[in-house]
Amino acid sequence: MKKWMLGLLLTVVSIFALSACGDEGDKKADANTSGSEDGYESTTIRLAYNLPQDHHIAVGIENFAKEVVKRSDGKVNVQVYPAGQLLSDKDMNQSILSGGVEMGVNSSTLWSSTVPAMGVFDVPYMFNDYSAVGEAVNGEFGDKLRGAMEEKGAKVLMFADYGYVQFANNKRKLTKPEDFKGLKIRSIGDLPSELIQAYGASPVFMGGGEVYMALQRNTVDGATSGTTAMLQRKYDEVTKYLTVNNYAYLEFLLAVNKDYWDKLPAKTQDLLTEVAAETETWIREQAEKEDTESAKALEEKGMDVYYVPEEELDVWKEAAAPVRDVFIENAGDLGKELLDLIDKK
Repeated sequence: MKKWMLGLLLTVVSIFALSACGDEGDKKADANTSGSEDGYESTTIRLAYNLPQDHHIAVGIENFAKEVVKRSDGKVNVQVYPAGQLLSDKDMNQSILSGGVEMGVNSSTLWSSTVPAMGVFDVPYMFNDYSAVGEAVNGEFGDKLRGAMEEKGAKVLMFADYGYVQFANNKRKLTKPEDFKGLKIRSIGDLPSELIQAYGASPVFMGGGEVYMALQRNTVDGATSGTTAMLQRKYDEVTKYLTVNNYAYLEFLLAVNKDYWDKLPAKTQDLLTEVAAETETWIREQAEKEDTESAKALEEKGMDVYYVPEEELDVWKEAAAPVRDVFIENAGDLGKELLDLIDKK
């Protein structure tokens, strides 16, 4: 009799235990369903950039951040630190790679010190028009660069078109390479420095935020930059002459620390990728418009603007030819592969 009662008791306990497990499983299933519908785990992403806030890339990046927050109902919180508030352009890359900041925007030129192949955008006269750049970065050319960056620890989320790069100075009109002789020109990286030397001037490397004061104090005679940044950084106040020769097409990269990226939920990764692609398209559409309008605005503000005639560009290209060899030496096989892809276009 006691054995029978003990067996009955054990059966009842088992039924209740199974029932409780079923309820708990239902709760977990409901929670998982709710999570997939709700979508996003809470996270905060710090995003730094060093461009002026009214630059078209900066406007695009600010909108990118707002859109990510909006579409995630605030769960993916992108905190933006603009205009060098958190990091200078010279400190940006190391901070991204080390995880000091999760996400940042910096030029392809400055990334070339980490991934030499990124210097391809500084190879003189590689890209003849705006559409050619978009086709390149969205194809095999861009995939090779993205792969090289990931090997170093940074995922490229976006190629942001800065536009063509020009020369400004306060000494004389630059109508041919020989006119550079004896000038001190602010450079933005290794290959631009090689070009400045090939043209007979002395390169001086410095960050974008330092240039105005350097020009004002005659620490340098001129600088290379895009006309959008020249306008926003008020180059017209400290330089007289602008030469438009479209010698290089500068890209900025929105990059993410790779370890951080790999730990993000797939849904968050998809959101960031989607909004970045939309933003990249918008920024690319602005580049040509901004280049044209900013050069015109600088002229209206008193700068003497010289547009190198197309029939005279061969002289500039010939003088710049050694820079291509330097790039291949620095970037190796990958660099040559990238040049071959562009040359086939």
